[in-house]
Amino acid sequence: MKAVIQFVLFIIIVALGYMVYDSIMEPVRLNQEKSKRESAVVQRMKEIRSAEIIYKQLNGRFSDKWDTLVQFIDSAEIPVVKIIPDPEDTTFTLTINDTVGYVRVYDSLFHGKTDVSLSDFMIAPFSGGDTIELHAGSIDRGGVTVQVFEAKVPYASYLKGMDTQYIINLTAAKKDIDLYPGIKVGSMTEPSTDGNWE
Repeated sequence: MKAVIQFVLFIIIVALGYMVYDSIMEPVRLNQEKSKRESAVVQRMKEIRSAEIIYKQLNGRFSDKWDTLVQFIDSAEIPVVKIIPDPEDTTFTLTINDTVGYVRVYDSLFHGKTDVSLSDFMIAPFSGGDTIELHAGSIDRGGVTVQVFEAKVPYASYLKGMDTQYIINLTAAKKDIDLYPGIKVGSMTEPSTDGNWE
């Protein structure tokens, strides 16, 4: 009888030990998963930012439409310009710009990666199909019109499937200090192309 009680107590101790260990490790696992997902989302935001900057250089404004931006990435080319001093200029202040070739925007953005699907470019990683919000326009800064864009993904989108209370707490913590609850790049109120992870 004593051996049975000792065995039952041993099982209870092991179960309680596991429960304590699991309660300690749960936030660690959630943070690891969050970091993994954020890394993928940040990479996508960097690609969007680069595409928008190239689009603006060639079109004079940012794009707020995914189909336009994706088509641009797929088919547009960036001129490769060689700048040489004007041989007739003795002051060496004038230059001649000579276009020596073109590079596809796709190749410039993805550097030979073959696993990039442009049909999913606007989909937030780990979201199950949610589209990344994309806005573009212009703002006035000191009498100067400045082109701006913003792309953003909320926690609720790319942390989908994780602990609901964890997502609610993260969102509330960001809102309490007036920060965007998720990952974003650019701004519709400031002339900035920075990401909120930087």
